[in-house]
Amino acid sequence: MAKYIAQIIIAGSQVIGRAFARALKQEIEASQQAAQRLGNQNNAKTRSERVANQKLGLTLDEAKQILNISKLSKEEIEERYNSLFKANEKASLYLQSKIVRAKERLDHELKNSDSKEQTTKEGSNT
Repeated sequence: MAKYIAQIIIAGSQVIGRAFARALKQEIEASQQAAQRLGNQNNAKTRSERVANQKLGLTLDEAKQILNISKLSKEEIEERYNSLFKANEKASLYLQSKIVRAKERLDHELKNSDSKEQTTKEGSNT
């Protein structure tokens, strides 16, 4: 009887060990793929975008989603910012801070795009 119990324990251990090894291998592959995707994404971004994302804590897409903006225009940003900030005035300081950060990020992007346009205009004028 003890012999059969020992065999069952050994067989069960082997099955669990193989399953654990397989799951570990899949997890390692998934994390390597995620790291590759992140690396490709970071290579695509310009240095100024990475700096802005780190400095302000939001990506451009996140900021657009927070303020529900599809295109960058100063008027639309101001309008959405004012309405959302006032709507959350009594509700949540956290939401207000997210709205402020989103506006800062979008303003930073507008400033960068304006300076790029100015640089290309100056380059074409010379």
